[in-house]
Parts: sequence; structure tokens; C-alpha cells
Amino acid sequence: MDAVIYLRVSTKEQAAKGDSDEGYSIPAQREACLRYIVERGWNVADEFVDAGESARTADRPALKQMLRRLAEGDVGAVVVHKIDRLARSMEDHVAIRAALRRSGVQLVSVTENIEETASGRLVEGIHALMAEFYSANLASEIRKGMDQKAKMGGWPTRAPIGYLNVREKQAGKEMAKVILDPDRALLVREAFRLYGTGEYSLPELQAAMHAKGLTSPFKPGNPVSVSKIAEMLANPFYVGIVAWNGVRYPGQHKALVSENLFSRVQDVLRAHDIAGVRQRRHDHYLKGVLYCGECGRRLSLTLAKGKYLYFYCLGQRGPAKTGCREPYVLAGDAEAAVEDLYRRVQLPASWVEKLSEELEAEIVERQAEASEGRVVLTKKLARLADERQKLLRAFYANAIPLELLKAEQDRISREEQAGRSELDVTEQDLSGWQDVLGIAIRLAGNCHRAYLKARPSVRRRFNEAVLEAVYVKDRKIARAEFSEVFAPLFSRPSSNKRLKVELPGIEPGSPDVVAGLLRA
Repeated sequence: MDAVIYLRVSTKEQAAKGDSDEGYSIPAQREACLRYIVERGWNVADEFVDAGESARTADRPALKQMLRRLAEGDVGAVVVHKIDRLARSMEDHVAIRAALRRSGVQLVSVTENIEETASGRLVEGIHALMAEFYSANLASEIRKGMDQKAKMGGWPTRAPIGYLNVREKQAGKEMAKVILDPDRALLVREAFRLYGTGEYSLPELQAAMHAKGLTSPFKPGNPVSVSKIAEMLANPFYVGIVAWNGVRYPGQHKALVSENLFSRVQDVLRAHDIAGVRQRRHDHYLKGVLYCGECGRRLSLTLAKGKYLYFYCLGQRGPAKTGCREPYVLAGDAEAAVEDLYRRVQLPASWVEKLSEELEAEIVERQAEASEGRVVLTKKLARLADERQKLLRAFYANAIPLELLKAEQDRISREEQAGRSELDVTEQDLSGWQDVLGIAIRLAGNCHRAYLKARPSVRRRFNEAVLEAVYVKDRKIARAEFSEVFAPLFSRPSSNKRLKVELPGIEPGSPDVVAGLLRA
């Protein structure tokens, strides 16, 4: 009799690894089915494999192909390793079984006894129901596991763009976690910053970020779709929050953007949604910088009587309005207020000189510490390599058991990884930071004069480099928040405190716009 074999594993990952959820890989299933056929003297007419296909649906390529082949009438039996390889839905099992009977084909399970009798069909039905119960119960347990992981601050599914899913060993167990994607994290942060200015629609942001190198992690080289960018900008995961099934939990991952920036982006998203994501009607170099000192919403622009340009709080219009009654501000008044802000924060010449000296001293000190650290870490890595060799020699000499060897190798690997990570940090070149902060210090000592002379396009770049947000209340500046580079410079110490330059905890390549201001 001619027989065909049907094989299946549930996921593409299982197919790639060569295992399955029950521990039987495609090769293992095939071997068991072939042995069964050979023992009965049957012939193998064909083999059908669904690798990475769920049995909860009958919409499987190889299964459909097999059913078409059976309809030709030249096959006597379908051999499977277990009934649940064929289906895990009772409804699908009955439909597939009916198709087999119409074609006069016998169903054979290598591990289960199926007979074409009343009792045999009862046993087969029980096996099919058990498969459906197992599938439903497994799905329920998976959901519970995902809920529990979210409660603990983990991310249950594929990490959002800008992050990566990794597995690390902790206390002898392999643990899943989410880390920053070194290729995309800074670009994602830049996307938030640009959109938070209010100067970009979503399609414009997509084009700008693709030009900067942000590509889809799923389709390398292709831009991230507009819908995915919108989803990204609205996801609180980027501020360290795990939002799962309508509940928000503190996440274990590292936040990529500040809560202030995320809030601004949400305001822009709402404003664009109200406006139908249309192109900008009015432009100004202060747009995206000014915020309401009363309710915190962004200030937008409107033209009154065809000639007067005003800034107004977005909380006053549309379905997202907050009832804010902060008065409109003439664009000219806002310009003058920001000019005065730069006058008030500009550093005295004596401070610039002292800060430059402090910066040079700080860099020298950091480089000396880094040099000492490199010596210590290099010796540590050499010691660990020697330990590894001694362990292997002891194992080959039967002086230690295999379990001890594995445990010690794991320990050495962890220590080596930690040591290399520390070494990478000590080898970072601080000269780039010295250049950037030197420029920032000189600019902080000349910001008012330079700002007054700058044309509007350069003023926009000034504000992007120096300011995070300027809050306006009663038509006056209530407070200002500065960027990470400039915040330490404009936080003036009291006269009895030593001036100190702090190296910001951001990537040295981030403030390129600061250097660009001098060229402008």
C-alpha cells in the first residue's frame, strides 16, 4: 500500500533549531513514521511538511497540498507522528478526517492506536479533544505568563524599534530582556526630538529620519512606515513604561526619551490629529520651543486679521482643549522675551575662562583614570584567560567533574564579558567631548550677542541646540529648560562654590548642531 507522511512543528524558530514544542523535531517525526511504514511493508508515496505552522488552523500550505494529492485516489494511508500534528482544533480535525474518508484514505498515528471501529473513533475523538484542550490551555498559560512578565516590568513580545530582545544568563538561568539597539536608539530619540518641535508632519518625519539612516528592523534598508512611526511616537515604552492590556507598569528597560519630551510629542500628535495632519500654515523660528506656563501645552501660531501673528496655547482649541485661558502672545513680543532670556543667561567672560580651565582639568583627570583602569582590566582579563586554561587542563586530567567545569566556565564568561564592557568604556575618546563642550562654553559666553545678530534660520538652530522648552505665562517667560549640554552651564553656582564642568551622560555625537552654530 502507498502511504504519505505528514510532518509539522509549530513555529519557524522550532523548525530552524530542529526541535518542536513536544521535543520531536521534523527529522525525529520523519524517522518514526518511516520506521512504521517499513515495518508494515508499505511504500512511501510522498512527504508533506509544514515547518512553522500552527495546527489551530487548517490554512496550511503542505496540508492543502496533501489533501489535493489524496483526492487523486492513489494513496491508502496518511501517517502522522501524533494526531495533534494534524490538527489542534476539533472542528478542523473533523473536517480533515471527513476529507480522508471521502478519498478512502486511512489515518495512522505512530504513537496512538486508531481503529476504524466505533471504539476506535471514540478514542480518536478523545485524542483530538485533548489536543484542542492542550492548545487552548497552552494559549491561556502563555497569556498569563505574558501578563505576569509585564507586571514585573518586562516586555512580553518583540521589542519596539530602537530596542532589541536578548537572552542573558543570570544566576544560572537564561533570562529574556530588552536592551537599546546600538544602530537605532539614538535615531529614534532624534525622531522624538524633531517631531516634538511641531515642525514636521508624520510623512515629513519619515523622510527626514530615513535620510538620517533610520530603517526598518524587519525590512533592512527600507524606511520605517508612517504608521509605525506614529505607533512609535505614541508608545510610553520609550519613557520606561510597559503598557499592557490597558495597564501601565514601571519597566525594567532603559528609557530612551524624557517624560517632558514624550509629553510634548503627544501634544503635537493630538494637534496634528485635530488638523488632519495637514501641512504647516504658519512658520516661525520659535515654533516648537514655546509652551504654556499654565497648563503645559505647546504654543502654536495663528494669523489674526490677516497680518498679526500670535502664539496661543493648544489647550484652548479643539476636542483636546483643557479650558486654559492663557492670553495670546504677539510673535514679536515672544521674540523679544527669548532675546532677553539669552541676555540673562549669557555667562560673564570670567566664567567662560574658568569653565574652560575646569573642562581641560576634567578631561585630563578622566583620561588619567581611564589609563589606570585599562591596566587593571587588562590584567584581570589575562588572569581569567589563565583560569580558563587551568580548568580545561584539570578536566582533561579528570581532576574535576563536568558540572564544575561548566559552572566555572559560565562564571569566567560572565566576568570576562563584564571586564570587556568596562574596558570599552575606558577606551572611549574624550577629545570629542572636549571639543563639543569647549564650543558650548564659548557659545554660552556669547549667546545673547550672537543670537541678536543671527538670521531666523540660525536662530532656529540656536534654539534647537540650547533650549528644551520655554514656558510662557501672562505673556512673560516663567521658566526655561535647557538641553543636556547647556543645562550645567546655565545653572550658575553661588559665589562660594567652585565652578565645575560635568560631562553629560549622552553620546558624544549628539550635539552636532552646537558645532554647526559656529559655522552658521
